[in-house]
Amino acid sequence: MNYRAIRAIYLFEMARTWRTLLQSIVSPVVSTSLYFVVFGAAIGSRITEVEGVSYGTFIVPGLVMLSVLTQSISNASFGIYFPKFAGTIYEILSAPISYLEIVIGYVGAAATKSIILGLIILATAGLFVPLHIQHPVWMLTFLVLTAVTFSLFGFIIGIWADGFEKLQMIPMLVVTPLTFLGGSFYSVNMLPSAWRTLTLFNPVVYLISGFRWSFYEIADVSVGLSLGMTAGFLIACMVIVAWIFRTGYRLKN
Repeated sequence: MNYRAIRAIYLFEMARTWRTLLQSIVSPVVSTSLYFVVFGAAIGSRITEVEGVSYGTFIVPGLVMLSVLTQSISNASFGIYFPKFAGTIYEILSAPISYLEIVIGYVGAAATKSIILGLIILATAGLFVPLHIQHPVWMLTFLVLTAVTFSLFGFIIGIWADGFEKLQMIPMLVVTPLTFLGGSFYSVNMLPSAWRTLTLFNPVVYLISGFRWSFYEIADVSVGLSLGMTAGFLIACMVIVAWIFRTGYRLKN
């Protein structure tokens, strides 16, 4: 394993975060804080509790997951797309670095940024509502699994995209609606039966449900199913990335 190459890619990507601190960290934290004010204070004053938890506290895992999902995709997709756009991707592909090392460098940096952001948002939430994490190890497990999985997904989008518009298309038109409709702000059990059944086809439901269970021991679906769905999506992304590098799709032309 070429650890120096992995470290070089990783540090380069992390350095980009510190250069764009306002966009990478400050902006998502401010946006999420506004959600706490609007949903937690304004709407939360009318909805007292959801499944025995105050509404302001209930939405914290969903808001953290919302930021982690979107930022993981954004960080990873832009990280691999920009070398393609600038033409420097050929220097990386011709260097004595394996495909696995390239993926570890880019995806590792993107996931690290998202995890840091998720923890900062979690600390910020503590300023608005009292937080009690029942299972911190499982909370970190779901956080890391989600960040790595969606960083891989973003990596795939970055390779697939041949323009900045496509780079934003899937996150904006697919991922964000699925996240909002995946139980970030409500329990799926509150929906009418038909809508609940339809919602269970949304994979984001399982991520948010498992993550919320680690906080309050309440979940819309079983924890084992949430973990299985997350692991299944991770494996699917790994298979697609392996296929991309084996065939050179959108990399060698």
